[in-house]
Amino acid sequence: MRRFARLFEELDASTATGDKLAALRRHFAAAPPEDAAWAAWLLAGGKLRQVVPTALLRAAAARAAGLPDWLFEASYQAVGDLAETIALVLPHELPAAIPDIAANDLGLAHWIEQRLQPLRGQPPEQQEQALRQAWAELDRAGRFLLVKLIGGGFRVGVSRLLVQRAIAEHGGLDPQRVAQRMVGWTDARRPPNAASWAALLAAAPTDADGSPAEALRGGTPYPFFLAHPFAGDPAALLGTPADWQIEWKYDGIRAQLVRRVDEQGHGQAWLWSRGEELISESFPDVVGPALALPAGTALDGELLVWPEGDAQPAPFQTLQQRLQRKTLPRRLLESAPAVFLAYDLLEADGQDLRDQPLHARRQRLESLQATHPALRIAPLLRPADWPACAALREQARSRGVEGLMLKQRDARYGSGRTKSDGLWWKWKVDPYRVDAVLIYAQAGHGRRAGVYTDYTFAVWSRPPADAAEAQAVVEAITRREPPRPDGLQLLTFAKAYSGLSDAEFQRVDRVIRASTLEKFGPVRSLRPTLVFELGFEGIGPSPRHKSGVALRFPRMLRIRDDKPLHEADSLATLRSLFDPPDPPDVSG
Repeated sequence: MRRFARLFEELDASTATGDKLAALRRHFAAAPPEDAAWAAWLLAGGKLRQVVPTALLRAAAARAAGLPDWLFEASYQAVGDLAETIALVLPHELPAAIPDIAANDLGLAHWIEQRLQPLRGQPPEQQEQALRQAWAELDRAGRFLLVKLIGGGFRVGVSRLLVQRAIAEHGGLDPQRVAQRMVGWTDARRPPNAASWAALLAAAPTDADGSPAEALRGGTPYPFFLAHPFAGDPAALLGTPADWQIEWKYDGIRAQLVRRVDEQGHGQAWLWSRGEELISESFPDVVGPALALPAGTALDGELLVWPEGDAQPAPFQTLQQRLQRKTLPRRLLESAPAVFLAYDLLEADGQDLRDQPLHARRQRLESLQATHPALRIAPLLRPADWPACAALREQARSRGVEGLMLKQRDARYGSGRTKSDGLWWKWKVDPYRVDAVLIYAQAGHGRRAGVYTDYTFAVWSRPPADAAEAQAVVEAITRREPPRPDGLQLLTFAKAYSGLSDAEFQRVDRVIRASTLEKFGPVRSLRPTLVFELGFEGIGPSPRHKSGVALRFPRMLRIRDDKPLHEADSLATLRSLFDPPDPPDVSG
């Protein structure tokens, strides 16, 4: 545990990729196999289930530190991170809850499997006793890490790609092979162990001619190849359109559809999301028809809701309804039918095609469709030049898509967001924009713990008649008067915490502190004074929000010092950006 805590500190303290890579290699070389397996699992994005309620963690830490609850809560608000707060307030020397158990340096696997996971479901008094014992055995860094693991909030600034690279260098393997073996590695249903670590580092098998002979079994997908955001003039940066495969960028869920024979010899199909989640059960209308494909086929593409006869796919919100349901009524399947739109062929007849250039894989994909007409593939766009391509991009929203995909025709299919295998660019349309009023704020976390950076925004219920009417609403809010249901009011519709510079956050923080009306725990309600321009990728109806709308990926673009409150946008502006579809009938 202490070894992993030291690694965490090294990774957290450095911004240099080379230093992080070296720290990872040292750790994997020194750690026992079972500890290295858990370290790789956590660093690659694995999440432990919360084993102790947060309220009990806070209360137990306050008692162990000898602090009244109000002082612990005040410390937490000042620090902004629970694990860091607990690590700071606990005494350096803490009496053990069980005195005859001496401090030790047990490994990460032992701590997780024997000390943490058994805590789930135990009586609160036993959980607190175990916490006191653990804190007594660990130093400040270990206590910090322990609370992160207990609460399920562990994360550190390393990419999955960097972890794979470190493992590959440690084991003398090709990083692509490690990436392939780590598909599904963070599945909580298959905890890591020494055997899985050994399999990850095993020498690559070869055929008689010395070529790699490691094939994927069952429904395991390939690591996803990711695109980079594109901005700028394509004519100046990308050569000619003939060098690129150009497609629409659909607003769905990136997925791989795998058709293979399982270990029992039965033909099956599996559907995987980009997050390496198996989502086959949510989309039987995709998986069922896929059984007609030849065994040994793996397709990369987009999962969409696209009713038959419609010219374009349904909004993303309709697709979300399929993901969020545990059961799928027949009427939902009929009103929100899912399709898989393929745009790449990764495996055919059991042969890995990823090293072939994209244009060759596309040709084989089209040949597959010719023999299996039910297979839907993304159409190719063939603009004469870049101005024509830009004109197509401007049509994106009217076609229900997000923009364009630009893929180098000679690119192999890589892993993650790498550039050595060729490039894929996502040239998205400019974001939607709206001017909104800041009305609530909450302090951030980590290095922004002492600054108010998490904001809630509102728009007017209707356009104010003039500045005086808007000011009357502000004065009513200042007097804590409830809004009149039939009168002008500010309706919350979005939260955002990114987009401003540190200096801008500091500036807004001063305004927030000066205009606070009330405090509700970590949240402050504010006298409305500031207008912000927000950008977002999508919008749709939402019964969960007071405004009746919800945004996708909202962020702050700028502070609108030039715009008075009464000129902020209204609910009608938001509603004009979408045509709310009739919700599917999911009864029965």
